[in-house]
Amino acid sequence: MTIDQRLLPLRYKVVRFRTSRQILTALDNMTIRGAPLIGVASAYALALEASKNRGKPRSQVLTQLRRVGRDLLSCRPTGRDMGKAIARVLDRAESGEGELSKEVLSEAEEIAEEYEAAERKIVDIGQAVLKDGDVVLTHCNSGRLATVAWGTALGVVIGAWKSGKRVSVIVTETRPLLQGARLTAWELEHNGIPFKLVTDSMVGYVMARGLVSKVLVGADRIWRDGSVANKIGTLTIATVAREHGVPFYVVAPTSTFDLDGTPDYEVIERRDPKEILEIGGVRIAPKGTQCLNPAFDITTPDHITAIMTERGILRPPFEESIERSLAE
Repeated sequence: MTIDQRLLPLRYKVVRFRTSRQILTALDNMTIRGAPLIGVASAYALALEASKNRGKPRSQVLTQLRRVGRDLLSCRPTGRDMGKAIARVLDRAESGEGELSKEVLSEAEEIAEEYEAAERKIVDIGQAVLKDGDVVLTHCNSGRLATVAWGTALGVVIGAWKSGKRVSVIVTETRPLLQGARLTAWELEHNGIPFKLVTDSMVGYVMARGLVSKVLVGADRIWRDGSVANKIGTLTIATVAREHGVPFYVVAPTSTFDLDGTPDYEVIERRDPKEILEIGGVRIAPKGTQCLNPAFDITTPDHITAIMTERGILRPPFEESIERSLAE
């Protein structure tokens, strides 16, 4: 059960899922989005598949779970949380000795509980960075809608406000699907936090005018060297922030870290060109227009001030701080 994020802010609708195929479709069409939430949803998709096949031979069910896992990964390949969640559930299914569907459901529930605890710690740890009066620029949506309970980057901002700090926010629209304008603005309004909405191309203007204290963004994948894959446009913001001396923070749970791979644009998801050619189903470009629609870009570590996780605030050199943090 989750909120249909395609409909906000105009309509609030809770949707329920009864099959793994329904979750797969919801991930593909962005009913469900946000790296942590995608990871948890994928775990529950496997739980639904196991439940559907209860009573069948264990080897047959395991084969089906692996197939569903592959389908999920091909749907949203960039986020690291999904891959880790699927691997955990499959490991539990293959090594468990009890009822398979119960084993899988138990693992999915444990993953969700761990995310909730990690997000709570991230919000608390992030308070060391935000000060009373800060104006925070954020991109895309990294609040409760994108996670299990508290949020990451936006969760830190909301936590600061609730603790009594008079912070305010500059929200980028976040083209092409306007997650900032639709979702982050909705969450901020719901919490009574003052904010201003800007187009993505206004970031240079607000930073040059000194209107931004700090940048906080989420992440979909963080590599060993501190490179970060996040919503398309993040690299542009980080570059402008570095030019104007604005601290740039990435906020994510350690489940987002990819210690095995290296920064690679091959993992960047390419989405339907219609998301650029249309707004709300209304075409805005001439017929025959060709376009690119990468969902994410990669911000290199030299643009990043620090990375906030549930294990603390990691600072350069990131390869050392990340390895040390995960080893602990």
